Amino acid sequence: MPILTLRAPAQVWMLALLAVTLGAWGVPARAEDAPRATLTVVGQGEASATPDQAVFSTGVVSTAKTADEALAANSKAVAGVIEAIKASGIEARDIATSGFSIQPQYAQPQQGSREPLKVSGYEVRNGVSVRVRDLAQLGTLLDKVVQAGANQAGGLRFDLSNPDELSAKAQIAALDNARAQAETLAKAAGMRLLRLRRISPGERASIGGAPMMMMKAEARAVPLEAGETTAHAQVTLMYEIEPL
Repeated sequence: MPILTLRAPAQVWMLALLAVTLGAWGVPARAEDAPRATLTVVGQGEASATPDQAVFSTGVVSTAKTADEALAANSKAVAGVIEAIKASGIEARDIATSGFSIQPQYAQPQQGSREPLKVSGYEVRNGVSVRVRDLAQLGTLLDKVVQAGANQAGGLRFDLSNPDELSAKAQIAALDNARAQAETLAKAAGMRLLRLRRISPGERASIGGAPMMMMKAEARAVPLEAGETTAHAQVTLMYEIEPL
């Protein structure tokens, strides 16, 4: 039996192949689906508030011929200081030991002497850190601490009981600043802002405490001003934009 063979013209096969190829590639992306131009801005913001609490360090330095004598004298003096702090209404949670040491003291050798240094006594240091939540009593408390026997005082720092609230205000200010920049730049370039594609906050808003103050142990009725504490924040915004 004769076999019937059908042959299509070469042009037909080429058209079929072209159709399959176009189908594999898909329909070209519409213009509105193409990536849009973007505008990126960095905003800065800050917020300030008056501190509502303070932290200071105080302590006692005692010296004696022996370590036991120096330690006994120091322990008694520090106990009196802590008692005075508690009597002023400061809670136990706001009082903490900030440092303790026992060091030998050496006699000053004669000039040119090659003899080994000789221990002449011992020094004991015991420091206490105190948080004051009522600033109205701070000056009086410092006076009482000195009267109770403290002969060392460290830095005084003012800060906030709720720093997160101030940080949030600084971040909002940074966001507003970035948005205003974006609107100004887009308008100047003949563009309009579309959707916000990305928002990137900077590192956690930093808070600069009121300046630390050094206190003299002999000071009386210490006059103090808390000043202001300022939080700084940064945020980056990326907008899609298009011509006006």
